[in-house]
Amino acid sequence: MNGITGKTLIVTGASGGIGRALALELSAQNVGLVLNARNHAALKKVAEECRDNGAAVDFAAGSAGSQQVAEELVRKAIKTGRFFGFIHAAGVLHPGPVTWELESARFSEIFEASVEASFQMARAAFPYLIEAGEGIAVFFGSGAAERVVPGIGAYCAAKAAEEHLARHLAAEAPEVTTLVFRPGVVNTPMVRSAFNALGKAAKGLREQFNSYERSGEILDPEVPARALVSILKNNPRRFHGKIATWRDGWPET
Repeated sequence: MNGITGKTLIVTGASGGIGRALALELSAQNVGLVLNARNHAALKKVAEECRDNGAAVDFAAGSAGSQQVAEELVRKAIKTGRFFGFIHAAGVLHPGPVTWELESARFSEIFEASVEASFQMARAAFPYLIEAGEGIAVFFGSGAAERVVPGIGAYCAAKAAEEHLARHLAAEAPEVTTLVFRPGVVNTPMVRSAFNALGKAAKGLREQFNSYERSGEILDPEVPARALVSILKNNPRRFHGKIATWRDGWPET
């Protein structure tokens, strides 16, 4: 038995990419799930796949940056039983434009997915987890939080903010194991969008991501998913207030 077996976790961004791979991996580990993404049809399909693994699964479509959606996810997780925390895997990239060229709505969408959703999930879940005296909160970070990457400036800024918010939460609520997980460059629809980026910074961005592909640096989604599950099963507390990467859980020990 490990620390997550038989407990319930919320996973955002679960309709595809790493979120889907993570949901399937967790469901195979007898972890109850409440899944979230904006695409209802895709999310429902993933929920059905997870139920096929024998897991108790519920879901709620919509932006986790909405207070109403975040609170609904927590209510469903409590109802599912032994609510233990959340993994915020959702993200939006909108690659290509230089920062001032990006449409305001797209800038807001990037920050909603990474920063507002992190706040709303913590706001909904932390009071319950603190009262329980245990739990886990995982925020998906990125090396982009520490880099200047023309063409994804808003994403870089949003990830920097999300990671810093996670560190504050770790300090303010020591009862909840809170960490940042950096999954690497992964073959997801979000990353693939960089190969077709449009805008003033698109050419350099496309060249950068093509170089990742040529060098074999782009991972299958199952790699970081299995790595994170390994971390969650094997003393995640060692990363409280810190950054864990997919390499820290791969191969599983």
